[in-house]
Amino acid sequence: MTGPGIRFWESSVGRKVLISVTGLMMVLFVVLHMLGNSTIYFNWLNAYSEHLHALPALIWAYRVFMLAVLSVHVFFGLQLALENNEAKPLAYVCKRNLQATFASKNMIWTGTIIAIYLVYHLLHFTAQVINPEFSASHNADALGRPDVYAMVVLNFQNLFISLSYIFAMTALALHLTHGLQSLFQTLGLNNEKTMPLIIKTGAITAIILSLIYISIPVFVLTGVLKGQ
Repeated sequence: MTGPGIRFWESSVGRKVLISVTGLMMVLFVVLHMLGNSTIYFNWLNAYSEHLHALPALIWAYRVFMLAVLSVHVFFGLQLALENNEAKPLAYVCKRNLQATFASKNMIWTGTIIAIYLVYHLLHFTAQVINPEFSASHNADALGRPDVYAMVVLNFQNLFISLSYIFAMTALALHLTHGLQSLFQTLGLNNEKTMPLIIKTGAITAIILSLIYISIPVFVLTGVLKGQ
């Protein structure tokens, strides 16, 4: 319970809810981003990118919104993690009724890995300041569109870039495995009967999403996806 003078985000419950809601928004982003990335298998990536950036104001508004969502998630997640470390045996959000796993015990580290890689990834494929010779903004496809397909393939032919991406997506899978469980528990969407199903479904969802992401650099390295 919180007193009338305590703001929502100042209570432990309020912060957990904020972490869960922002986490859900980011899960939806991960799914949508995965669907967009998957167009590479149908040779639609350049067309998808062109249509996506046809409304720059909308794209930038969405980016600012997601930055705010990420900032809230990271800030309160770190805050609760530090508080829990000082008050052991408490642990990361809503872990009290969940069996401790490698994923649950390392949420702070998988989250940190994801955050660090996200900065690198944005500089690489969004700002396109890393390996600019392959950037889509400086190279056009046969139809005169920014060649996002070639940018992705040429960069993932670099073993270090591919392995770092695979490592980050593995961290994402671990983070989602526990995060999805915690989300349902924090928002009161579970009970003793449904929790085992939620745990299994969350783990399967996390693995499938990460494998789809990982498949792109793997298929580039194995020659399944080649430059056009």
